[in-house]
Amino acid sequence: MAWYDEAVFYHIYPLGLTGAPKENSYSEPVQRINTLFPWISHSKALGCNAIYIGPLFESVGHGYETTDYKKLDSRLGTNKDLTSFVKECHTQGIRVILDGVFNHTGRDFFAFQDIKKNRESSPYKDWYCNVNFWGNNEYNDGFSYENWGGYNLLAKLNQNNPAVKDYICDVIRFWVSEFDIDGIRLDAADVLNFEYMQTLRRVTNEVKPDFWLMGEVIHGDYNRWVNEGTLHSVTNYHLHKALYSGHNDHNYFEIAHTVKRLYEMGGNRPEGLKLYNFVDNHDVERIYTKLSDKAHYTPVHILLYTLPGVPSIYYGSEFGIEGKKERFSDDSLRPALSLSDFENAIENNPCTRLLTALGRIRQTTPALSYGDYKELLLTNRQYAFSRTHNGTSVLVTVNNDGNDYTMTLPCDSGSQYKGALSGDIASVTNGQITITVKANSGDIWLPAEDVFCEPPFVEHTPTKGTTDHEPTKESKALESVRQEGTLSTSAEELPSLDSTTFEQGKIAGLQEAILAIMEKKGPITEQMRKDVSNNTHHDSLVNWVKSFY
Repeated sequence: MAWYDEAVFYHIYPLGLTGAPKENSYSEPVQRINTLFPWISHSKALGCNAIYIGPLFESVGHGYETTDYKKLDSRLGTNKDLTSFVKECHTQGIRVILDGVFNHTGRDFFAFQDIKKNRESSPYKDWYCNVNFWGNNEYNDGFSYENWGGYNLLAKLNQNNPAVKDYICDVIRFWVSEFDIDGIRLDAADVLNFEYMQTLRRVTNEVKPDFWLMGEVIHGDYNRWVNEGTLHSVTNYHLHKALYSGHNDHNYFEIAHTVKRLYEMGGNRPEGLKLYNFVDNHDVERIYTKLSDKAHYTPVHILLYTLPGVPSIYYGSEFGIEGKKERFSDDSLRPALSLSDFENAIENNPCTRLLTALGRIRQTTPALSYGDYKELLLTNRQYAFSRTHNGTSVLVTVNNDGNDYTMTLPCDSGSQYKGALSGDIASVTNGQITITVKANSGDIWLPAEDVFCEPPFVEHTPTKGTTDHEPTKESKALESVRQEGTLSTSAEELPSLDSTTFEQGKIAGLQEAILAIMEKKGPITEQMRKDVSNNTHHDSLVNWVKSFY
């Protein structure tokens, strides 16, 4: 088991989020990346434990036309600023992966500039594909070359050249030694040479334990890329398309058949293909824009967090913002945002509150990371499946219809289940469980003995027949938080303690309560313990405890 097996990603496009200029003047650095520090704790509060951020390095415009792989983009700050950003992420228990734009460079890259200057005499003339000194282009370079996507702004590197491979491998080593990153997302991996990617995989295996190498792939058999010798994962565009169109068309068959096909690609094993799942990113329209019925935001995200794979949220979509793709610009997909404009969103914005609940459920339910997948019910408008790990089954139910729907599902373990989002109780009788799924909604059903308090997403009135549990250490702590918003003991009641000691005691108590609940839900990994112990912020811990309600 590696950290990425339990990852929930928060995706940041930094040039857009910070409002950086569209063109780089290569002037003195402006430390815009420092404005992203509050987004670290925000992503953690959402239940994310990893950040994918990029592109980051010196470039001409949108970031994918690299000028210098070893220098943070001047519009964002200095290398020291990036080092500090990654360090703060690690302090808060969050891993960091960067964009690796290794298929092409910008025209300001040193090797390209040397070719312009020295032409046939340049030692770098073979660093790019099909350089032709008899040709020309719209920039009047006096030579032509292969590009990416029809854009001469993006000159395609010759990945078969040993010098190019050595240089890119050196860049990876530099990123790890300088910034201490935990992984790389390979841009345009679907057009990278496989031998080139295998070389990168060997280097990443050497530089850091559990280093994650993920690739941007649109279509095809993902097994070609995801294997022991190439990449750990790829972007799951198959599921991305199915999730929004399956709801817009009221066609859960499209989603279920996509999941089944991908699961079969991985040998029908939960560890077979751990794909990077998403509903939007910096290249596609926002999910809230794509959905014909905005109420489907709920079932779409329930599926994102519970189907096999690694879920990812694109910055701002947790607030339900819109973003429509334009013909000649992606700017509307990559807006500047101020976190202060979304103050108290976790409490007041239903989209943010839902994703926060799903993040906590995902982090404390091992079956959603490691469990197998089994389809239980499928109609055009209703879908149910189970994820089972170490004998514990989690049931997931979704409904894209405008009316409630009652389904009866096979269930061969446990006696009672509780909806982690709704708080409803359902009993198992003769190997079957009957569940009512609300209109345009869904739920994640956990064995009732694993749920000790009210769920985080909705106000809940206990259902008749709910079993009462004897008060435990964790339930007492949670009850005091529920009643007062903090631990029940006040400083006035402990006059012998100074304020520092009292504060440390409150934090230790909250950490103890969180660990106690997590232990009831399943095995606790060392990383989970570190995440709890590293969080020494009182308000954050209180919100964490509340998230178990």
